[in-house]
Amino acid sequence: MSQQQRPDNVSIDEIPVDIDNTQSAEVDPADIPDEIESITRGLAGEQPPTNPLVVLKAARWWYIHGKGGTDPAFQWAIEWARHLATDTPSDVERFDEFLEYLVTVGFAEERSTLRN
Repeated sequence: MSQQQRPDNVSIDEIPVDIDNTQSAEVDPADIPDEIESITRGLAGEQPPTNPLVVLKAARWWYIHGKGGTDPAFQWAIEWARHLATDTPSDVERFDEFLEYLVTVGFAEERSTLRN
């Protein structure tokens, strides 16, 4: 594991953390790593991921590169991980905010297309 890291691009796994773009509140879909995009789309889909560690990986990325603790993708990922860990119902309002945010970020034109 001798991956070369620059001071502006560090990671604790294979997903880079771009220090210059941390908590910028402006997420460009082109900058989202494929794995994070896939997990995020899964969280919006009919059959979301069931491994909390996978979900928390996406939560971490959105926290760092989005709006921090107020980022709707981060908040939904944490809510879904809580649901998986405790088997309690998840917050539907938070899910709706998450879908709307994904449309705003550019994942889809409409919320309904995210549910596939």
